[in-house]
Amino acid sequence: MKTTAKIANIRNIGIIAHIDAGKTTVTERILYYTGRSHKIGEVHDGEAVMDWMPDEQERGITITSAVTTCHWQHTEIHIIDTPGHVDFTIEVERSLRVLDGAIGVFSAVEGVEPQSETVWRQADKYKVPKIAFINKLDRIGADFFGTVRMIRERLKAQPLVLQLPVGSEDNFNAVIDLIHMKQIVWDDDTLGAIFEEQEIPGHLAADAAEYRDKLLETLAEHDDDIMEAYLAETTVESDALRAAIRKATINLKIVPVLCGAALKNKGIQPLLDAITRFLPSPVDIPPIAGMHPETGEVIQCHPKDSDPLAALIFKVSMMEGRKLSYVRIYSGQIRSGGEVFNPARNEKEKIARILNMHANRRERMNIAGAGSIVGVVGLKRSSTGETLCNQNHPVLLEKIEFYEPVISIAVEPKTHADQEKMDSVLAKFMAEDPTLIVRKDEDTAQTILSGMGELHLEIIISRMLREFNTNVNVGKPQVVYRETIEKPGSATIIFDKEIAGQRHFAEVSVTMAPLPRGSGNKFVSEISNDILPDLYTAAVEKGVWESLESGSQMGYPVVDVEVRLTHASYKESLATELAYTVSASMACKDAMNAGNPFLLEPIMTAEIFVPEAFIGDVIGELNSRGGKIESIEHKAGAQVINATVPLSQMFGYSTNLRSATQGRGTFSMQFSHFDRN
Repeated sequence: MKTTAKIANIRNIGIIAHIDAGKTTVTERILYYTGRSHKIGEVHDGEAVMDWMPDEQERGITITSAVTTCHWQHTEIHIIDTPGHVDFTIEVERSLRVLDGAIGVFSAVEGVEPQSETVWRQADKYKVPKIAFINKLDRIGADFFGTVRMIRERLKAQPLVLQLPVGSEDNFNAVIDLIHMKQIVWDDDTLGAIFEEQEIPGHLAADAAEYRDKLLETLAEHDDDIMEAYLAETTVESDALRAAIRKATINLKIVPVLCGAALKNKGIQPLLDAITRFLPSPVDIPPIAGMHPETGEVIQCHPKDSDPLAALIFKVSMMEGRKLSYVRIYSGQIRSGGEVFNPARNEKEKIARILNMHANRRERMNIAGAGSIVGVVGLKRSSTGETLCNQNHPVLLEKIEFYEPVISIAVEPKTHADQEKMDSVLAKFMAEDPTLIVRKDEDTAQTILSGMGELHLEIIISRMLREFNTNVNVGKPQVVYRETIEKPGSATIIFDKEIAGQRHFAEVSVTMAPLPRGSGNKFVSEISNDILPDLYTAAVEKGVWESLESGSQMGYPVVDVEVRLTHASYKESLATELAYTVSASMACKDAMNAGNPFLLEPIMTAEIFVPEAFIGDVIGELNSRGGKIESIEHKAGAQVINATVPLSQMFGYSTNLRSATQGRGTFSMQFSHFDRN
């Protein structure tokens, strides 16, 4: 059983950033210097350990969050390398939900980029303490202090500079450690594995002293002991300084800032030191609160192996055809071969195996305790966001929030064999990815995939072929319109035909009138059963409803009309149900044509989050798509536009919105009503 002291040596951290800021490159160096990998895998060579999927290796981007474990200075570090592309933001969201700390990686050239803002705000939402690592200081155009300024201005954070770069661009070769007041230089011949601390060169001493003073001044605002020492101008020992930085970081008061060039193997070991020294362990953060599923009582889940089990499934993945659940254990233990209880489903589940994860490789474990992030095999029904606990101590942890999909495509299998596989493959993808929605359109018989963006859906199609050998044709989903009429129309049809040796006769007159939008359809008979027996009135009604299934213009369903049976003639020996059904259907078609039919198109309500600087461009784009602005509200540094817009005009909108807002705008959309085209 792990003691509290041992749990205090665990760090659950995530690496978050904008796409191409160098997250995976930083992670690869961490794995190499901690001895987890014996070779540095490069993203540009398609050999990064954490980017193990073929699509990731081909595109040079992270698509799915990968989990690994390494050790540094007696500390066990669980790392989740998250995607930087906005289409895969759910991977970041559900990772941050279970992490205790985060490393924000920023490119010194581009600074704080749009997706960096998004993931930083996600971390703020979950109150995750953060360290900033300013990467790519060896690149042309690198600006360390400009990036620090952007962290302060764009992210509304309090950066605490702990290191200064020595040289810039091609001449970047070392960093100055402001805590110990030493220069750190890496040996290129050992891929940065060997480094040494040196005295600060004389020409840099004044700058180092100035920024050391700024460090103390910033820290003094948050720590009384540092304040006293700063005012008294006495020397602050490095141990006291580190303790004050750790406390302020965990309390979300400051963000320690380190720097380096991961691709050139510089700056990673001090980052590892900062992870162990400044980011919290599971015992340093408030215990997670759960709820008793029956009484609603709030339950505090303390990070102790001896407490009842409380664990959250934050990700589900299919590996080699088997369901692998990623679990964060907040309290208690799980054992291989043991039972757990899922209170959301009121079901018991069996733990077949527990795995210590290293990207797509894994090591078996017999037991896992509080503070751990592990893979679990054997859970059949439990899914993402659900809690695992003991049946005699049930607890429900807060579920993970998922985003609504914003873009759709239609898919159809290429062959009959693909048809059989497609449904089961898509079911597996939905189990993995809560932001992927699959539905069958009853009107068009299409299978519609809805996701977070065009790249998201492109990856799904690619994985269907690569992993499951399932070929599909892809196209835009067909917008399903409705038809209605502008004014009342009437028609009379006499049906008198001999079919298979039997004469069928019916005469039917109907009037079709428009109803208010959203009223639905109505059928009213003005004929008494003395004139037309109920049997044939029912046949007329059947013909009416059948005719309304496809309109006279383009064959779409007819809505918001009232059909009245105004006249019918009846010949007892010749009357048949078939005759009345057919004549009623034909009369409806003619009445509709007389009523000036027109199309109704689906109108969506859209909620669009836009940074204030781009609101004019976004409103102009909406107007060009036939949108109507309902309201504009101010919310957390952004404007929220509520609008109605035709669905047919919204294809490709997510891409245009991101282009118009430098990737910072987001939107959600849902069906509102049908209205005139």
